[in-house]
Amino acid sequence: MSIYQWFVFFLLVQIVHFLGTWKLYEAAGRKRWEAAIPVYNAIVLMKIIGRPSWWTLLLFIPIINLIMFPVIWIETLRSFGKKTSLDSFLGIITFGLYIYYVNYTQKLDYVVDRSIHPQNKTADTVSSLLFAIIVATLVHTYFVQPYTIPTSSLEKSLLVGDFLFVSKVNYGARVPMTAVAFPMVHDSIPIVKTKSYLNWPQIPYLRLPGIEDIKRTDIVVFNWPVDTVHYFFEAKGTPGVIKPIDKKSNYVKRCVGVPGDSLSIKNGIVYIDGKVLQLPERAKPQFSYSVALDGKTPIDFEYLLKDMDITDGIRYKGVSKDTLLFRALTAAGAVRLRNVPGITAVTQEIFKGTEDGIFPHINKWNRDNFGPLYIPQKGKTVVLSTETLPFYKRIITDYELNDNGDKNDLKVTGSEIRLNGEIVKNYTFKQNYYWMMGDNRHNSEDSRYWGFVPENHIVGKPVFIWMSWDTNGKGLNKIRWDRVFTTVSGEGQPESYFQYFLIALAIFFAGDYFWKKRKKA
Repeated sequence: MSIYQWFVFFLLVQIVHFLGTWKLYEAAGRKRWEAAIPVYNAIVLMKIIGRPSWWTLLLFIPIINLIMFPVIWIETLRSFGKKTSLDSFLGIITFGLYIYYVNYTQKLDYVVDRSIHPQNKTADTVSSLLFAIIVATLVHTYFVQPYTIPTSSLEKSLLVGDFLFVSKVNYGARVPMTAVAFPMVHDSIPIVKTKSYLNWPQIPYLRLPGIEDIKRTDIVVFNWPVDTVHYFFEAKGTPGVIKPIDKKSNYVKRCVGVPGDSLSIKNGIVYIDGKVLQLPERAKPQFSYSVALDGKTPIDFEYLLKDMDITDGIRYKGVSKDTLLFRALTAAGAVRLRNVPGITAVTQEIFKGTEDGIFPHINKWNRDNFGPLYIPQKGKTVVLSTETLPFYKRIITDYELNDNGDKNDLKVTGSEIRLNGEIVKNYTFKQNYYWMMGDNRHNSEDSRYWGFVPENHIVGKPVFIWMSWDTNGKGLNKIRWDRVFTTVSGEGQPESYFQYFLIALAIFFAGDYFWKKRKKA
């Protein structure tokens, strides 16, 4: 839905509210016109039902309002003596329209000074649970979101089994675009494994101000732009379902190119505007290496793999057993292997030729030799031709809308390009785009395969590892204690703050104990 459509919908809701409640307002000693003024009517209603005025704000926060509306319906009914379980059930099951019945057919006795405290233990539990869900949803949506690293694409910086806190504040929290969704889950409801959202209506993209911009080498969580789900089948033969932007799968990669950059990759090394991209100390890019053996000297590879923390494994290269292929090895790891007796050569694998699966799918580049290409910047214009169109076609048709808020209609006839019926020679971008890559360069599905990440797909910035779980460990060794309570970014190597947390916790409990003991004395 466009902003105009949402505005019309908002006005319709106000009309529905007025028609169904004006008598209730009068019965509570208010004026009937107060039920018709947008926003003000909600503030007045809060006074009628004995709730704080700041609850009004919660009614306009996406997802939160889905929880608040049933609460308001029930509170309104109870304020006029309709407090049975059946009344509450009818209020919810009719989406509040039961209030119409009360408004026009029942004697309206407004309960003055109604107690808003739960009347029994069950009601108290439900009230506490709703409050907890609202607070947790607010924090999850606008401040901090938990995230788990599922793959080794950022190995050495972020490990499989790392549990992160992703900040929404750094780049600015994105207002939910899917208006109707189950709180605090992503695209599916746990256990039942069904869709957690409705595709319609959609809220126009809006991002709150952040405290920083995305910088080169930042690790970023984003919605995978080309994601479709393949288990929510809507019809026989349907290959998948196109998800709303904010319900696409969450990915985490390193941003290696920002809007306006010219990016290229030469022999696996990233260049920005012709200069080598300088990675932070914590980033340890990995590549595939061929390791030649003399065939005589025994080598304890099990020990080497464990000691060097190599997670992607090794295999023989080809049919002979005189060369091994290490799928993911750092430059420091390659140096160490060269000094191992029995190893005669360690050679980095550099892809040559072309690969069909590489963006923009023109059979020209490969994962190690790529570009140059321009990373689109909001407000900048590029020339459109049959040669440049493959780079920007998905942006024009999938990521950006026309002036009417609809998807662009792009047609190519020979060398003629028509956009929404008009012949065009250039295109101006409506949002920023980014280039994301994994540090594990030969085991990462990233921008080299599917292209740019739009700004409206950005979720947040990983800032803190609160737990790290090694799936290959045993017992307490499953916990990577050196990674617990460490920061994701920063200078130098990661340092665990877990011991300081334990000390602070001990001080808190000790102080609380002595404070209570002193009060009793």
